[in-house]
Amino acid sequence: MSEEIKIDIQNLSAWYGSHQVLKDINLPVYKNKVTAIIGPSGCGKSTLIRCINRLHEIIPNSKVEGKILLDGKNIYDIDVDPMEVRKKVGMVFQQPNPFPTMTIFENIAIGLKLNGIKNKSVIEETVINALIEAGLYEEVKHKLFSYGTHLSGGQQQRLCIARTLALKPEVILFDEPCSALDPISTAKIEELIVELKKNHTIIIVTHNLQQAARVSDYTVFLYLGELIEYGLTQSIFAAPKMKKTEEYIRGRFG
Repeated sequence: MSEEIKIDIQNLSAWYGSHQVLKDINLPVYKNKVTAIIGPSGCGKSTLIRCINRLHEIIPNSKVEGKILLDGKNIYDIDVDPMEVRKKVGMVFQQPNPFPTMTIFENIAIGLKLNGIKNKSVIEETVINALIEAGLYEEVKHKLFSYGTHLSGGQQQRLCIARTLALKPEVILFDEPCSALDPISTAKIEELIVELKKNHTIIIVTHNLQQAARVSDYTVFLYLGELIEYGLTQSIFAAPKMKKTEEYIRGRFG
């Protein structure tokens, strides 16, 4: 049985002003799989995922060309609301960023309220379910109304994941989600990512090649804004087809 394509990136190019960051990227992203994006700093990894939820365009003088089809519909079509795209395609950033003046509960509930949900029992149920899905509920159930910033770094990152999950995204983008975390917190996030792919399509940008090998089904190697190689993670790491991929994986540059 062939995999179902959730996101189909076609001839995607992106610029910051006159600087072209992505060059004619073509890439299928498969449903309920984890796709890792690897490559040296400045190769366009974060720009690529920011194009997938239309965050790139909020940067002044930025530009995107090409198509990104989500379930067959181009998210850059004129009739598509970027806010609707961002509901379907959630994002977890490099640094945990809980809202500092809000409790754990409020951090997750805020997105629901901003989307017009007023029913208190629906909000409460959704918040608890999001915390359970993020693997955090048992650790915080007795302090839901203390500040999110009082949690450890790893817990804060799982809180941010819960905040994303509350909006029930179909796709979750992770931009270096463990780079600020210790090894134990990193292991928890990695286990969580593998669990989340049962109900979500996951894309993770990572500098950590071991992490890409551990959590992903597919791997994309970007270099200087170009897609050099893409395929099953096992194949990319064991027998890369392109010399540049092999050099990067073997640590010869990066």
